[in-house]
Amino acid sequence: MAKSLTAYEGIADPSVIRELRTLGGKLKGIRVVHVNSTREGGGVAEILTWMVPLMCDLGMDAIWEVIEGTGEFFSVTKSFHNGLQGFPVNITRRDLDTHLAVNEANLARLRPILEDAEIVVIHDPQPAPLLGLCPERKGKWVWRAHIDISHPYLPVWKALRPLVTDYDASIFSMSQFAQPLPHPQFLIAPSIDPLSDKNIDLSQAEINAVRADFGLDPDRPVLVQISRFDRFKDPLGVIEAYRMVRKVLPVQLVLAGGGATDDPEGKAVLDEVMEAVAGDPDIHVLLLPPDAHRTINALQRLADIVIQKSVKEGFGLTVTEGLWKGKPVIGGDVGGIRRQVFNYHTGFLVNTPEGAAHRIRFLLHHRGMIDEIGGKAKEFVRENFLLTRHLREYLTLFHWLLNGEGEPRLYL
Repeated sequence: MAKSLTAYEGIADPSVIRELRTLGGKLKGIRVVHVNSTREGGGVAEILTWMVPLMCDLGMDAIWEVIEGTGEFFSVTKSFHNGLQGFPVNITRRDLDTHLAVNEANLARLRPILEDAEIVVIHDPQPAPLLGLCPERKGKWVWRAHIDISHPYLPVWKALRPLVTDYDASIFSMSQFAQPLPHPQFLIAPSIDPLSDKNIDLSQAEINAVRADFGLDPDRPVLVQISRFDRFKDPLGVIEAYRMVRKVLPVQLVLAGGGATDDPEGKAVLDEVMEAVAGDPDIHVLLLPPDAHRTINALQRLADIVIQKSVKEGFGLTVTEGLWKGKPVIGGDVGGIRRQVFNYHTGFLVNTPEGAAHRIRFLLHHRGMIDEIGGKAKEFVRENFLLTRHLREYLTLFHWLLNGEGEPRLYL
């Protein structure tokens, strides 16, 4: 991860870097605090890993804090997460009390930092109660929702909505994800860091070494899905699609991912995946450690096709990563994947295992299209989903919140 904007001068347009330095100069010295629920695992942690240092490079006093919770707390907030994405879950009074109690327990450590900050960004539902616990706050508070809450399970949204209504603003990845709230709402799509270990260029020797480490045959096509072991990522549907393809083409499948401290369901889903694999030597299920970024990078680069067959998705940074590697992506026709995957241009959208299998067979029978689509895919990310654009939109929002000048173009 680069800690200075200077490192991106050869990737982003020079005018973009100049604009960021100008915006940063207007915010120099302000304290910005980001709060989420995990320092590793998942897209939010990856974004904050680069965002906070680059905000500091621009002269802001940026801090990243993580709330600490119990196993019960993370089970509850995982239920919140599922419910907000429309899955029926049972939320009890005890669950709500646990949610609040853990935030109260973190407050002794966080209160001085939060109440003194000019900008506080609270990421997702886990730390959402902190606003109501800081009545002496002096700055502007923003709730950043990284998931699709457009059609939530209503009892869950009814319980959580009061926690976020009093924020000064909220951020969503897409307009379709939002819920009506009594404050300004803004659209900021996520992005990737092209200089992180997960996205930086790798030598062919390193890619080949990863291929050999996991016993992948260099003479047969490789399908790769990188994601947490989560039912919404539909790993079982990916296995089903692979088996349909295997009837006509000799392919290999890699399902690689890890867990996150705020996702206690991961082990149960992994067990279901291993049961479905049933000893097939051409399905490689890899439970990777949180720091396996270069391994993930290599797996995406050695893939013939990247898959992200989610049935629910926030934005889907694994899609962005696959496109950046110059690979066509076959993705679920949901959420932020729709903003990234366009049929015949950057990949294909699908709704079923049968649809995924059909598109995989089509690409493998038309090898020239893999390179053609892959080239378009990388340029699409360069133009739309690199961190320079993402950072500019955050700085624009901060400037508006603090100064109230005009109306940012990212207004919902």
